Amino acid sequence: MVVPMDNLDLWKKAVSLRKLLGEDSTSAIDIFVLAYDIDLLSIVYYPMGEHISGICVKGYGNNVIAINSLMTLGRQRFSMAHELYHLYFDDDQPTTICSKRIGAGGEKEHQADQFASYLLMPPNALSEMIKRIKKDASGKLSAQDVVRLEQYFGVSRQAILFRLIGENELTSQEAEPMRQNVISSAVSLGYNDTLYKPTPEDKRYKTYGFYVQQAEKALEQGLISSGKHEELLLSAYRSDLVYGDQVEGGEVLD
Repeated sequence: MVVPMDNLDLWKKAVSLRKLLGEDSTSAIDIFVLAYDIDLLSIVYYPMGEHISGICVKGYGNNVIAINSLMTLGRQRFSMAHELYHLYFDDDQPTTICSKRIGAGGEKEHQADQFASYLLMPPNALSEMIKRIKKDASGKLSAQDVVRLEQYFGVSRQAILFRLIGENELTSQEAEPMRQNVISSAVSLGYNDTLYKPTPEDKRYKTYGFYVQQAEKALEQGLISSGKHEELLLSAYRSDLVYGDQVEGGEVLD
């Protein structure tokens, strides 16, 4: 699969970020696992309504990416990749608010969407997967093929169709019926529905990463009291760290 010249720079940026995060240029990745390990980055999950996918705020010594926890897990992964473009490569604005609709907005938003698609679905890897799963003698991708692709790369139906249309693997007309009955199309092939559902209700407000680390560090160094430490964690929706909330049944060491 050849990257068009006008997108070549975005693909190079995606490869460079993969390398920076310790990944090769082709493997499927868990973008959240990688993002949690980024220095000076706090990640906030927050319900943002129907129209916003995420927010990126770049500051001095502390950056924040907020993800709409009402979106499906697959869409959240694409949003995180999109916001990483703004964090690393967008020097125009210190704060960006991004639409939930992939392909919407101005030039920077289009660039961030294409970058996110390359970061999560490298061209060579996508091409190889398409060759492996195509069974239609006509060479057309079926709805079942699309499910397998989105499951392998861990992205939403909207994200995979955006990419396949852009690669001329599907026309907009062919893709349209695939936007319906998304969960049932995956479950009928034996997959679970986790990728297609939002964050569980009890976890829709959470903060991870640098903010939590700094709160712990300040307590350890005696810079804040235990009461202030708890206040900081509660304001970041981390009551689990204050009150020791446990999953029912406790931890399992396996």
